[in-house]
Amino acid sequence: MRSVLLPSWLALSLVLAGCGGGGSGSASSGGTSATPTPSPTPTPTPTATGSACALADRDAWALAQLQEWYLFPDLLDTTVDPAAYSSLQDYIDAVVAPARAQSKDRYFTYVTSIAEENAYYASGETAGLGVRLGFDATSARLFVIEAYETGPAYAKGFARGTEIVAIGTSTSNLQSVSSLYASGGVDAISAAMGGSSAGTTRVFQIRQLDSTLSTVSVTKKTFTLDPLSPTYGYKVLTSNGRKVGYVNLRTFVTSAETALREAFAAFRAQGVSEVVVDLRYNGGGLISVANTFSNLLNAGRTGQVLSYTSFRPSKSSNDETAYFATEDSAIAATRVAFIASSGTASASELVMNAQKPYLPSGAALIGTNTYGKPVGQVGLDYTACDDRLRVVALKTENADHEGDYYTGLAANYPATCQAGDDISYALGDPQEASLKAALGYLNGESCTAIGATTSSASARTSAQSLSTSSLRAVRQPLEAKDPNFAQRELPGLF
Repeated sequence: MRSVLLPSWLALSLVLAGCGGGGSGSASSGGTSATPTPSPTPTPTPTATGSACALADRDAWALAQLQEWYLFPDLLDTTVDPAAYSSLQDYIDAVVAPARAQSKDRYFTYVTSIAEENAYYASGETAGLGVRLGFDATSARLFVIEAYETGPAYAKGFARGTEIVAIGTSTSNLQSVSSLYASGGVDAISAAMGGSSAGTTRVFQIRQLDSTLSTVSVTKKTFTLDPLSPTYGYKVLTSNGRKVGYVNLRTFVTSAETALREAFAAFRAQGVSEVVVDLRYNGGGLISVANTFSNLLNAGRTGQVLSYTSFRPSKSSNDETAYFATEDSAIAATRVAFIASSGTASASELVMNAQKPYLPSGAALIGTNTYGKPVGQVGLDYTACDDRLRVVALKTENADHEGDYYTGLAANYPATCQAGDDISYALGDPQEASLKAALGYLNGESCTAIGATTSSASARTSAQSLSTSSLRAVRQPLEAKDPNFAQRELPGLF
């Protein structure tokens, strides 16, 4: 959050992110763009020695942070024997297991690399192929659902809708995706993709939308992710004779603020007051960017409540109220259609929830139900070991004190419309299923609502019934077994 809204020691530490995860298929989150201090009177950083990074010392440090900061202190199992676990993350998972059993911490508390996280949140820097992959378990097929223009795969012909048919380290050992799935499930497919380290090479057989097959070799590299695509990040569409703004935010990183201001300046210049906000693949990120996004949608509401942030009772002195702030590029949105999916989480949900009190009859959720993460993390650093512990420590509510949407936003959102994710069309194309439904809502057309009790699973089932085509089917993000930080933030990233 902005420093004017939070104590300076915590200002760069709060995030609402996550629905990436590990090979188990569970979700995780986190992020910051600076090195935060862990408390107003922080514990001294340990001496940078080998012994300081012994697993037993790291376990003890993590437990102390959890006991001080965890939002649900009564749901910590402090009786867990750390000696029974071979990694810090496994130990943390065991300690917070009671909260996970209640779906209050679905792998949102984790340890990551300080350096890796800082690089990602400052500029979107990461390493890999630069694609988001979705797996259709019904047909055992793997598709590119989004390709980043700055990644190495994009230049080799990978685009939205491209199918990955086979994977290998050379042309001589290509294995089909279907055979990998048959032998070891999605974990086998993920393993075949290899790690994210720059320099790792994989050979792929790919099929384009026109059915053309080719075999290409791609070497992973470090690249900077554009938070708004240069081709479809934002545009002004004409729908039913009216101008409608479309903006697709990939991730809530610091560099997104400039891009969002540019997008809304274009909307403002053309008199746009109705907007489609596409967050279908956005797992969250920095609260400060979520606030900027909300400000840009709400010209004229400066000083009114945007959201409330609350900590556990022992940390209530850190509770804060965020207010809408003036943005020169802001528009006074009269209607907003949010495109979402089960991968839409955290900071994305904060933006959506914040809009609800101010547009009770002019906001809609299009697609499927959201993930359900009304909590956020603080970042606590053990510098000697490059450990940043992301601890669930806060919850957010909108101006009407509505929060606790652990099963997603659909049940209580003003309006909802079911829609599929049709990867046979580019993002931002008015014929793409979710955008078409969003424009239909803005035009006053009727639609089938997302069920009031729709869970992520039932939402997937409902959307699946929209079409039997693999290109329109609901695909789950292919998750890396040992995700790097960016893969936690962007489910399906490779």
